[in-house]
Amino acid sequence: MTTVPVPWRALSRRAVLDTSVGVLIAAGTMASLGLFLVTTYFVILCVIGIGFVALPYLTRAIRRLCDLSRGAAARSGVPVEAPYLPEPQEVERDIVGWMRRCKWILTDPATWRDLLWLLLNTVVGFVALLPCAVLYYAGEGLVLACGLWRPLAADGEGRMYAFITVDSWPTALAAGAAAVGLLAAWPFVGPPVLKGYAYFCRFLLGPTERTRLASRVRHLAETRSGALDTQAAELRRIERDLHDGAQARLVSLGLKLGAVDRKMGHDIEEARKLLREARSSSVCALTELRDLVRGIHPPVLAERGLADALRALGIASPLPVTVDVDLPAQLPPPVESATYFSVSELLTNALKHAEAERVEITARYAQGVLYAQVTDDGRGGADCSAGTGLEGIRRRLATFDGTLEIDSPSGGPTTTKMEIPCVLSSPKTSSS
Repeated sequence: MTTVPVPWRALSRRAVLDTSVGVLIAAGTMASLGLFLVTTYFVILCVIGIGFVALPYLTRAIRRLCDLSRGAAARSGVPVEAPYLPEPQEVERDIVGWMRRCKWILTDPATWRDLLWLLLNTVVGFVALLPCAVLYYAGEGLVLACGLWRPLAADGEGRMYAFITVDSWPTALAAGAAAVGLLAAWPFVGPPVLKGYAYFCRFLLGPTERTRLASRVRHLAETRSGALDTQAAELRRIERDLHDGAQARLVSLGLKLGAVDRKMGHDIEEARKLLREARSSSVCALTELRDLVRGIHPPVLAERGLADALRALGIASPLPVTVDVDLPAQLPPPVESATYFSVSELLTNALKHAEAERVEITARYAQGVLYAQVTDDGRGGADCSAGTGLEGIRRRLATFDGTLEIDSPSGGPTTTKMEIPCVLSSPKTSSS
């Protein structure tokens, strides 16, 4: 038995999948037409107020269909971002809140672009049937080549197939050869057709330059607010640590030196004892100040860069930590600091909450993005929405347009991926 080469197997699987997606897209054109007609009808009825009753439900269905089309476009290698304005928060569950939601829908330019896409998709979407049509036509030619042209020829008329009138065995074999050629071309039809449809979706369903800039402004405003909150919290922490630690010791040191001054004239031994205590207090105050500065910006990070700082974290951790970093040059100090403290927080979570036995840290830099990943074999179940330090890490990275992705099924393992866009600031090289 002849074995089909692996590339042709992959091509045939991809062709079947593309054909199936094309059929689903074509089927979605009927839903597009129905949603367009119903939504247009209710938008018109908004003039007299009745349309507002169904508008939010119809919009949810439209955007769901549009999201499915964006997913199909992304599968073809054409990612399409959702262009919608942020949903209003804390909307009252009464007629006033309902009207505010309707206003949010009607004032969003993406709503009207979705309607235009629904209308045009009823025509353009049928183009996705082309892979299915090629497969069907190839199958028809193979059927004719098997001898089913005879009933047609008995009527005195042959069957036209690919410019060939099939009314005899030679013409049937020619039709079969044409069908085989179509069948061989079938795997290569789907990708360009679906990619063309994906560009059509991106043109209407993706964000315009105006909405992209508006989204960027909103993101910067949110991250700026988060950065200011983080900075204020950090300043309060430093102030608290200074007040409760070094400041208290320095006040105590001053009082002891005053006592020494009073004892010097008549009790030398007591004065010496107080001096020794003052010296011990000064050492403790200096240690606390160093620890405080280390919490703001660790010396190993400033002196040796992020790669060695991550290795130092692994060495200092009570858990067995494997560190694999490959950072070709010096990163911007703020990015290094954010990454360092994020990894440090994740190590702490693995130790205190995940009950992990091993942790793996990896860091790479490629194409203007710093990729860092922390994986532990703990019990899993980590969730940013639970109010843990993970949300603080997300806010810290968002300041640099960074992202945090967590995969933590119950029972583990937990994998946390961080991506931070940044530009190398110097040719300094760190060994891996």
